[in-house]
Amino acid sequence: MEENRQQLTKDRDYHREDAYLRAEKRMKSLKGFYWHAFWYVVINIFLIAFIGSKNENFWSFGTFSTAIFWGIGLGFHALGVFGKNIIFSKSWEERKIKDYLDKDKRRWE
Repeated sequence: MEENRQQLTKDRDYHREDAYLRAEKRMKSLKGFYWHAFWYVVINIFLIAFIGSKNENFWSFGTFSTAIFWGIGLGFHALGVFGKNIIFSKSWEERKIKDYLDKDKRRWE
């Protein structure tokens, strides 16, 4: 009996530690993405202003090329961090299921 209790305590501690490590990894990936987005904005504002002031035609592709290509990379970073759940998250799924159940309930009342 005592052995079972100790094993359950160890299992709970393991699951808590595992959950903490997953949460810490998620936090670090979010932090990395936010720093990437911050530097994207800061550096591209500087580059667009600098290149735009030197170039006769401000609206040329060269003025915005770094922002465009880096933006594509930032988009892939966002997909890596947020994954496919950006649009179809768990909360969205739960809301839709609740909506469908409510509609069915109203239909049968």
